[in-house]
Amino acid sequence: MDIKIGNRLISPAHPTYFIADIAANHDGDLERAKMLIRLAKEAGAEAAKFQNFCAPKIVSDYGFKHMDGQVNHQAKWKKSVFEVYQGASIPFEWTLTLAEECKEVGIDYFSSPYDFEAIDWLDSYVEMYKAGSGEIDWIEALERMAAKGKPFFVATGAATIGEVQRAVHAILKINKQLVLMQCNTNYTASPQNYDHLHLNVLKTYATMFPDVILGLSDHTHAVAPVLGAVTLGARVIERHFTDSNDRKGPDHKFAMNPENWVGMVEETRILERALGSADKFIAGNEQETAVIQRRCLRAARDIKAGETFTREMIDMLRPAAPGAIKPHEIQDVIGTKALTDLPKGKELRWTDLGA
Repeated sequence: MDIKIGNRLISPAHPTYFIADIAANHDGDLERAKMLIRLAKEAGAEAAKFQNFCAPKIVSDYGFKHMDGQVNHQAKWKKSVFEVYQGASIPFEWTLTLAEECKEVGIDYFSSPYDFEAIDWLDSYVEMYKAGSGEIDWIEALERMAAKGKPFFVATGAATIGEVQRAVHAILKINKQLVLMQCNTNYTASPQNYDHLHLNVLKTYATMFPDVILGLSDHTHAVAPVLGAVTLGARVIERHFTDSNDRKGPDHKFAMNPENWVGMVEETRILERALGSADKFIAGNEQETAVIQRRCLRAARDIKAGETFTREMIDMLRPAAPGAIKPHEIQDVIGTKALTDLPKGKELRWTDLGA
């Protein structure tokens, strides 16, 4: 299936689509958000993604305060989880400005909504929806986004295959334009995270859900996982984007900066060129090599017309002159007679031989 976003087609036959997830890296500043859009475009991203949520509708202040301390990446936050989400939220009033900025610089705009109000609000501004990994078992939210009839990206971090299967089946009943993204939901920027990416899950998704587009939503820095995912069939790559990993904030440490983003896109484009066709044939730039490196049958000594060929009378030497007899045909030559005189080193051709 092809998925169309603007003038861009996403499918296994088309180039990888790169999403810069700006998320909370706007740091509460609209002008900074616009600046990151421009930087993302310059770095080679094709979409700038934000996140629309209201703290009381995504996290329970009571719930987090009654946990046994903040855990995982949240353990380093100086503020409570609820306060961090409040600071990272994007006012709905920003939406038109962000969408217009994206249109002006030539990059697709969209956002991940985290409540029903946000899902419905964004419908007038986005060409596609994205469900974060945490929504994988909130089927009614997935169905609400799918029902908008737009391309739908779904991340699958911290989920079992059963949970993924249930979500995919629910979505596909409503909307066939699904991009299913393997994801490891860990935001610590630890080098150990590479051990947990499990890119081979993409093979499982390809087998179980052959009609969906594959993708990778990733929170690491190296290019290798992206290249691996593309090799395994992913055609959508999402990574967080910032201008500096030294800034304070929940998403900066594991985001990619513009320089690294440029390198990632460039390496992926080279990989796409290198992957090429699944058919095996002599490539265009190998045509001459196929002559000078391959061998053909040649006279091992001067041969007179009427002589019967034996193995000792034949050498297999480079170059393989066009039209000459090839090495795998030698048994068909032995026992035949030379129809003409052949000097030593001359290639053998069927027109020179007879029964």
